[in-house]
Amino acid sequence: MIRTFLAFAALAAGLTSVAGAQQTAAPLPTIRIAMPPVDAASQAYYAQAKGFFKKAGLNVEIQTVSGGAPVAAAVVGGAADIGQSNLSSLCSAHERGIPVVAIAGANLFDARTRQSELMVAANAPFHVARDLNGKTIGVAGLKNVTEVAFDAWMEANGGDWKSAKVVEIPFSSMADSVASGRVDAAMMTEPELSGALAGKRLRILSSPMEAIAREFVIGAWFSTAAYAKAHPDIIKAFAAAMAMAADWANHNQVESGKILETATGIAAVGTASRVTFANRLDPRDMQPLIDASAKYGALKTTFPAAQLMASSQ
Repeated sequence: MIRTFLAFAALAAGLTSVAGAQQTAAPLPTIRIAMPPVDAASQAYYAQAKGFFKKAGLNVEIQTVSGGAPVAAAVVGGAADIGQSNLSSLCSAHERGIPVVAIAGANLFDARTRQSELMVAANAPFHVARDLNGKTIGVAGLKNVTEVAFDAWMEANGGDWKSAKVVEIPFSSMADSVASGRVDAAMMTEPELSGALAGKRLRILSSPMEAIAREFVIGAWFSTAAYAKAHPDIIKAFAAAMAMAADWANHNQVESGKILETATGIAAVGTASRVTFANRLDPRDMQPLIDASAKYGALKTTFPAAQLMASSQ
């Protein structure tokens, strides 16, 4: 499991004199967070509900947006100070010269949690990697972690990843797409994964994410390089709050599921494996995905993960 995060640096809460010689704490700094209402970004909900933001010395306004592109637009455009994104998108932005920096860990791939699987129809004649040569594969996003994982798995197991046709499919449509034959296989994740298995129309062929590594960072909280440089104390405090939320959520999945459902309306499926969170952002845990992304064409070239991190960390 990811190593314990460094002890957080609390922000100074200077005292201000008021009438009658009473003193009250100065207002806590307010930061604006843009995030999609999904399990992978749910640390912020837990930090708000359990008081971790307050403990770190922060007021936080959560802005719920529909997906990765609006999150990036909000942060880069200045409408939000911090956002949550998958690491693949942050790497792509870095490669294009967009000044974003990762400041805290979000969702983590841990092979023990069975969060992502390659699914085929229950009666499909596919049993090994080479059976998918030339077949159509559904993924949630082109050139992101699921496509990279599929390519790595194919090569590692004797398949021809270059021959497969990879298409983008919404999570909600994946099970039907596989069952109906519109695609031959799909990279599915929770909570749709548990629902597909329960319906018995689909079966697990393999666990391709393990071809990248048995444990690595999938998502991160990020800001612009300019904001991180101008507000190093806020960045450290936010990272500390995310570390506390990660530790709590990883050990309290029933309660965290209730908070997530209240905040988003997403029902916590009792049998579903929940997201595991990184309680520290370490370049060594980011590097496997960066290297694999470069090898399989999602990035032009690899680079040291430390280049993506705020210099204040």
